[in-house]
Amino acid sequence: MAACRRLARLAARLQDPRGVAAFQRLLGTELGNELFYILFFPFCIWNLDAWLGRRLIIIWVWVMYVGQCTKDIVRWPRPASPPVVKLEVFYNSEYSMPSTHAMSGTAIPLALLLLSYGRWQDVIAGFLYAILILIVFHPVVDLIDDFNLTYKYAPLIIISLHLALGIFSFTLDTWSTSRGDTAQILGCGAGVACGSHVNYVMGVKLDPPLDALPLSLSSLTVTVFGKAILRLLIGVIILLLTKIAMKKATIPLACKIFRIPHDDVRKARQRMEVELPYRYITYGMVGFSLMSVVPCVFHFVGLS
Repeated sequence: MAACRRLARLAARLQDPRGVAAFQRLLGTELGNELFYILFFPFCIWNLDAWLGRRLIIIWVWVMYVGQCTKDIVRWPRPASPPVVKLEVFYNSEYSMPSTHAMSGTAIPLALLLLSYGRWQDVIAGFLYAILILIVFHPVVDLIDDFNLTYKYAPLIIISLHLALGIFSFTLDTWSTSRGDTAQILGCGAGVACGSHVNYVMGVKLDPPLDALPLSLSSLTVTVFGKAILRLLIGVIILLLTKIAMKKATIPLACKIFRIPHDDVRKARQRMEVELPYRYITYGMVGFSLMSVVPCVFHFVGLS
């Protein structure tokens, strides 16, 4: 799995004294990759505040979607190597302007602050672009979240809108990693929104009661810390199993439906008919599990 391979690569860097500086830079890039998101968002929702986590994901989805689409419109190539030293080659096929790592690294900390009361041009552009998107979307994030929770036909609109946005992004350019990342982000956002709606309809309340606001941090005891780590471990295992199961099901199914040879899975995934449903459905189920299935498991085993 991609996340496991990244962990192995990071560990290998530490074993080489000369690679410590490179490890630090590589660790920084991981803060904009799946490994970070699959740990950060679940920890926030399961252990801190589901209300805050939902709104962070709404902002993250829009920031990353606009950023990825802008890359395919501007089509600014990545800097040449040499002189630039590339720590990762996975994103070689992706354009660089604006830097979505910089956008994510700007949007999430700023959104946390607001909700709680390599080319230097790419990074600066990503930073400023994220601020611009936050200015537009932050005032309406409460309306979007309330709509996702309470409107009767919200799941149908959510799924249709995110899928339409994914289809649009796939028409902007030829295959690159940004297309898959865009579908992945949209699927995750749709899954979280639908999971939130199901929780609301079923009366599953993850948000703190109004009389408990503003929240105050409880003292960190061994029991509190142990339950938080246990929730994270059990929850992430469920998410990874969900991802593996859905990946194994969706790729062959999409290939069969659209009559695409799947003897070379890597090549088949570069077709929109395969990659869009694979990414969208797989990460949609991961997002749904994150928001609805895993909290129910916690309630069942007494970890709520």
